[in-house]
Amino acid sequence: MRRIAWILIPLLVITVVAFFTVGAQGDWSFVLPFRGRRLAALVLVGFAIAVSTVIFQTITENRILTPSILGFDALFALIQTVLVFVVGSSALGSIPPVAQFAGEVVLMVVLSTLLFRWLFGGARRSIHLLVLVGIVCGVFFRSIASFMARLIDPNEFTVLQDRLFASFNAVEPDLLLISAVLLAAASVLLWRMRHDLDVLTLGRDLSTVLGVDHRHLVLRLLIIVSVLVSVSTALVGPITFFGLLVASLAYQVTGSHRHSANLPVAVALAVVALVGGQTVLEHVFGLATVLSVIIEFIGGIVFILLVLKGARR
Repeated sequence: MRRIAWILIPLLVITVVAFFTVGAQGDWSFVLPFRGRRLAALVLVGFAIAVSTVIFQTITENRILTPSILGFDALFALIQTVLVFVVGSSALGSIPPVAQFAGEVVLMVVLSTLLFRWLFGGARRSIHLLVLVGIVCGVFFRSIASFMARLIDPNEFTVLQDRLFASFNAVEPDLLLISAVLLAAASVLLWRMRHDLDVLTLGRDLSTVLGVDHRHLVLRLLIIVSVLVSVSTALVGPITFFGLLVASLAYQVTGSHRHSANLPVAVALAVVALVGGQTVLEHVFGLATVLSVIIEFIGGIVFILLVLKGARR
């Protein structure tokens, strides 16, 4: 299975070339920048989701959980609903995209950081409590968003629905550079901690015996995960099961617990899936649906299979 990892490199190149060339018509000076911006968005989102999922599964010692369990997608939906409800779609459209993006990322990171510090700053320090609180917060956020959505004007509700579905076709170019800088900083920090992450897979007790400050390491990792998920969600919208899909495939491909292998392979699989999926969706199915719907469908099936597999053990 490990040899399959090397096949990802030419497969990644072929996918990117196909994305740029298939169906390309007109002046290349227009085609390359236009498709290049969309490719950058796909790569950034794939990177953020893949890395955050692998790290979160290491922290929780559970390979069927994703960062969405903490309620990031529900918080994003609540933010969008409140903005449309209070400000209105017309006024919201006049706000610069960079300001909206920065506000959403900062709000999600700050709230998640406060939650992490509260749960890990005292005697509790429980990952299971964190997951439970995340589920409760997600239900709470969805309930408020659903209630407010029922009070919104039907025309405003249509605008809200468009903002809640993940879309890779309308990403603002100004947001790509900001996202790239944030993700690059997070990746540098994670790469420096890759050996600690390997030790963390042994569990809290063993990692503490081996000299890892478990509480502080987990807190730092959770903050980095919140940054990655917040950037991805604010950039294109929520995607729940995609990280589970690529992380599960990465573990199968590498056959290793080392993050120096799992993280790059998960990122490569994510990019191939997103770029290849978007290419097929555009030129085979004529954009009859959106990529996020297909991703969620396949990822949901993988999630059910993983749950059934764990139940048999």
